[in-house]
Amino acid sequence: MKKYRNARDVLPEELIQQIQKYVRGIHLYIPQTEREGWGTSTGSREEMRLRNEKICELYEAGIPLAELAELYSLSEERIRNIVYGQ
Repeated sequence: MKKYRNARDVLPEELIQQIQKYVRGIHLYIPQTEREGWGTSTGSREEMRLRNEKICELYEAGIPLAELAELYSLSEERIRNIVYGQ
């Protein structure tokens, strides 16, 4: 869980005064301007890529779509998208 930080600990006083002209006494969320791609920091993207590669390999080896859907707990439509989309 992320913790809030007091603006006075991270921002110059002049900037705080400028912000207070618009908002005062409320929590203000300031988003990052550059974000990492989905799943980059957690490894989820790489896990999904490897899973999809394995699904394609199994399909090419003759495993039917329905069986792959059951094996990976995905819909047949999703398996089709993985197999034919790559």
